[in-house]
Amino acid sequence: MQDTQSQNETGTAEGAERGPRDVLIQRTFFAGTRSWVNDQLYTREHAGRVRRTRDTLHLGAGARVDTNTYFGRFEASYWQRWTELDSVRVEVAIETESGGEVDVLVRASDIGSHVRTVDFTRHLGPGTASLTVPVPSFYDGGGMWLDLRAFDHDARITSIRWYATTTRPRRQTAIAICTFNRADDCAATVAALAEDPEVVDLVGTVYLTDQGTDLVETRENFHQAKTIFGDKLRYIRQANLGGAGGFSRGLFEATSADSLARGPVDTLLMDDDVRVEPESVLRLFAFAQLTRSPILVGAQMLYLFNPDYLLVSGERSDLSQLKAGLDSDEWAVRDESVIDNIQERRIDAEYNAWWSCLVPSEVTGDIGLPMPYFFQWDDIEYGIRARQAGYPTATLQGAAVWHADFYWKDADDFGQFFYQRNSLITATIRRGITRKQAIARLRRTIGQTIASMSYGLAITRIRGIEAFLEGPSTLDDGGQRALQAVRAERENYPETKKLPVDAMPAGVTVARREGTPEDSAEDKILGKRAVQALLGRKRPGPVSIPFEDAKWWHVSLFADAYVTDASQTGVRHRTFDKQRAIAITKELEAVLRRLNSEFDEVADSWRAAQPELAGRENWERLYNS
Repeated sequence: MQDTQSQNETGTAEGAERGPRDVLIQRTFFAGTRSWVNDQLYTREHAGRVRRTRDTLHLGAGARVDTNTYFGRFEASYWQRWTELDSVRVEVAIETESGGEVDVLVRASDIGSHVRTVDFTRHLGPGTASLTVPVPSFYDGGGMWLDLRAFDHDARITSIRWYATTTRPRRQTAIAICTFNRADDCAATVAALAEDPEVVDLVGTVYLTDQGTDLVETRENFHQAKTIFGDKLRYIRQANLGGAGGFSRGLFEATSADSLARGPVDTLLMDDDVRVEPESVLRLFAFAQLTRSPILVGAQMLYLFNPDYLLVSGERSDLSQLKAGLDSDEWAVRDESVIDNIQERRIDAEYNAWWSCLVPSEVTGDIGLPMPYFFQWDDIEYGIRARQAGYPTATLQGAAVWHADFYWKDADDFGQFFYQRNSLITATIRRGITRKQAIARLRRTIGQTIASMSYGLAITRIRGIEAFLEGPSTLDDGGQRALQAVRAERENYPETKKLPVDAMPAGVTVARREGTPEDSAEDKILGKRAVQALLGRKRPGPVSIPFEDAKWWHVSLFADAYVTDASQTGVRHRTFDKQRAIAITKELEAVLRRLNSEFDEVADSWRAAQPELAGRENWERLYNS
């Protein structure tokens, strides 16, 4: 959001502003920040000799390149839907001989991928080509990009910058990062931000909350970044309150009375272990500067191991089924390359995960801070709470970070306690689930877990239900007691531990799944598997089951199975234990009976307590505890 006037360290203008000002809303780079990033995310070559660095595009005579790419496009549909923008000015800096000609075309698409030219200039000699184009006809989808062609002489494009004009006062900007014993990753994230001078100048404050014992401040690249950011980088130590506590601390500090006395602030929450594209930071802050009213603005997630693959265009929840991370639209791109699949249709999200999500201070002032969930569902709950209060979320295409691929992380871990507990709290507070729906969903999913011999996982989820039934007092310490208790209990279940591959017997047979049952048949299959288990009719094994084949209805066929861990670095050994299966099933039914009798009372207590739990006083108590 850099512009022609200077900014001070708080990200606010020096002196009063009354007239129109130009806001830099997007820069077009020609390659990634690192060699592992595919340059086709930035530019596409069509003809002639082309050489590209991040900052410069070298065009031989006759060469043609366009920026109709993930990071190269201007996502006009999102700007039309959410902001006051009615036109945009794009400036292209050109170096060539005095007689050299370069064609600069602004091209556009629509929801159906039909391409049109909206403006054109043939630029003669060195200088800057400037084109102003309207943004009135992209509501349902489409974007704009540049098509560049050198004629009889070589040319260099040294910058492409997109500007908007506004009379709005400049908003403060902050970044909040939290970490727990990921010192190398976190230091690398801060260092990557520090590598971009315009982003350093743009950001008022970086709040880095370190909750671990392997401290970020011990890393050399952190100190290098500290030298660049100076007093803008605030390093905070506190006890481990999970991601919820770390991100909330950044929001807490950014929205203090002293901070807000200088004006509203946009705080960008960012995971510690992402690989950041600094341009995404500029785009998110610029977008938030110009929205018609305060909204949450999120970045998309690209896979770290497959850097041109998108997790999903936008996400939603289904509270009645305690699910999140669902496609927000049937047209959303999921698990596909954004080089091969450009999303033309605008996708509206329900919430945005906190790998990178901007929260305006107007939102925290109205609805409070996140819930002290420790982790899991804190971002989902906050996005839904904000939406219900009139602050929707825009997941901005063309702004993204790279995050470790989720399918490499095994779901059988202590986090499932927090997932189960926090999804129930969220669904009841936000009135998204009934007692009948909750009982049916929990009986089905935990029953499937028991059938597939993941006994420790089933117990972990049952403990999550019990914690929900305990009511708001379960959050009194921010999650530490629960974390310790769950980890200790899981030690009693050997299948929760990852074993080395050589723990499997030599010559074990691979058992792949055959077909996929209809969802409507799953309850019938679960009943059938339970009867087979009680009658001793499971297939004996041992077998080896690949992670992709380890669906509950397949694993439950066997009495002895080595299931590949999602990380592909080991296996989990699951064995049938009839007495344990019966005992856990009885425990599940007992807690579901409690849920049936106590649901309404507990739901009311959670709704009544939510404002206090998410309030500044409660969080200050937790920070100081």
